[in-house]
Amino acid sequence: MPVSLQKGQRVNLTKEDGNALTQVVAGLGWDRAASGRANIDCDASAILCGGDGKIIRQEDIVYFGSLKHPSDAVRHNGDNLTGAGDDEQIEVNLSDIPGQYEKIVFIVTIYQAKERKQHFGMIRNAFIRIVDRETRKEILRYDLSENCDGMTAMIFAEMYRKEGRWKFNAVGQPTQDNGLSALAERYR
Repeated sequence: MPVSLQKGQRVNLTKEDGNALTQVVAGLGWDRAASGRANIDCDASAILCGGDGKIIRQEDIVYFGSLKHPSDAVRHNGDNLTGAGDDEQIEVNLSDIPGQYEKIVFIVTIYQAKERKQHFGMIRNAFIRIVDRETRKEILRYDLSENCDGMTAMIFAEMYRKEGRWKFNAVGQPTQDNGLSALAERYR
């Protein structure tokens, strides 16, 4: 059974046998609320940060327009407009993350949210789940349950390195940033 996390909860990224996970898939999903007027295009992204919690270079943002990090340790599986299963997936090879990076932040933004007058209050069943890429087993899941009316972006979760091991933090912080560029400024 996967671990079901609450907002702010932190866990070690380990396999059932206690060994560290080395390859994971972060699957992000959501559904349009029944009252939603139009399709909402949510976009998942990963931001790699150095020890100071800041982006080292522009290429440290992995998203539908830049599908892989230069290290090849983080890959985005592409924009998904259908909403089937995990809406978008980001593969992370934790053992290949260069040593200068201490954190990977997973965010979701609504494409052209302000222009389309859309917000996270129009979305339901939002989640992030971590799957062991080798066994395909879901290790943990964080379901976002709070009301996010008026919010256009979400800092969903982060993986961070501590004492040589990777850990996971369920952040769940909604924001009013209008798109990826605006949200990424928080990490510059």
